[in-house]
Amino acid sequence: MKIVFMGTPEFASVSLKKLIEDGHEIVLAVTQPDREKGRGKKIQASPVKELAVAEGIPVFQLARIKDAEAVEELKKYDADIFVVAAFGQILSRDVLDIPKYGCINVHASLLPRYRGASPIQWAILDGEEITGVSIMQMDEGLDTGDVLGSSAVSITADDTGASLHEKLAEEGSALLLKVLKQIEDGTVVRTPQSDEDSCYAGLIRKDMGRLDFTKSARQLDRMIRAFNPWPGAYTTLNGRILKIWNAEPVEAHEVASQDRSSACGTIIAVAPDSFDILTGDGALRVFQLQSEGKKRMCTADFLRGYKLEKNTVCI
Repeated sequence: MKIVFMGTPEFASVSLKKLIEDGHEIVLAVTQPDREKGRGKKIQASPVKELAVAEGIPVFQLARIKDAEAVEELKKYDADIFVVAAFGQILSRDVLDIPKYGCINVHASLLPRYRGASPIQWAILDGEEITGVSIMQMDEGLDTGDVLGSSAVSITADDTGASLHEKLAEEGSALLLKVLKQIEDGTVVRTPQSDEDSCYAGLIRKDMGRLDFTKSARQLDRMIRAFNPWPGAYTTLNGRILKIWNAEPVEAHEVASQDRSSACGTIIAVAPDSFDILTGDGALRVFQLQSEGKKRMCTADFLRGYKLEKNTVCI
C-alpha cells in the first residue's frame, strides 16, 4: 500500500522506521513545523522529519492540517491509507476521507482507556499495572474510532515516562505492521469503543511537576516517574528549585514514631546516599536529584557537597 505517514516526536519515528524497514511505500511524511528547543532557542526539526529526510521521503510541514490548501496537497499523493502516530493535530472529515482505507492511528493506551494527549504519563500517575497500545480507525472524535488491534504492556515499579514510552513505541510499531497486513488482506476485526469505559488523559503542563508532600509517598513516587523526563518533579529546598529524578516510597510503619508528627515536607532522615522527606502517608526516600543550575546527580554526590540538616523543610 501507498502510505502517507503523519507524526512528530520520537514515538512516531519508531513506527515510521518500522514501516520503512518492512518495505512499505511511504510517499509522504507530514509533521509539525520546526520548533525552537532548549535554552538556546535553536530551531530543531522533529524526529519524524529527520528520519524522513535521511530516507529521501518527501516532507510536508504545516501549522494547520485542516486548511484547504493542506487538504489539496494531501490528495496529490493518491495514498491508500494515512498512518498517524502522535501527530499533534486533529484531522478533519475532509482529510479522513482522502485515502481508500481511511486513516489509522497508533495510540499509546488500551482504548477506550486514556484517550487524549498524555496516555503514557497518566497510566503511571494513576498506578496502573497494565497499559498498552491500540491501532484505531480514526473518526472525527478524540480517539473514539473502532479499535483494529491492541497489545498489552506491563508497567513495572521502576518504569518512568521515558522507559514506558520506549516500550510502547516498539510495541506499537510491531502491532502497526500486523494491522496493516490485516487491512490489506481484508481480515481486520473492527471493535467499537465503549464510551462508558473511557477516561481522558489531559495534556501534561509544566506547573504540574511541583510535589505536594501532603500526598502519599506512593502517589509522589508515581508522579516522579511519570514526569521523567518532562516536566520533571520538583520542590524547593532552602529557596532553590530541587528536581527529584529517582526516589522510592517508605511505608508509614517504617517511619520513626517521633518523626510522624512533623510537618509534611520535613526531611526526617539523612543517610550517606539518600534522605527521607515526610509525606501525608509514609516518606519519600530520594536517590537522584538536580539542584537548580546544576546537573543531575546521585544523592550521595549531592550530600558530599551540601550540608543537609534533618528537620529542613521542602516546600
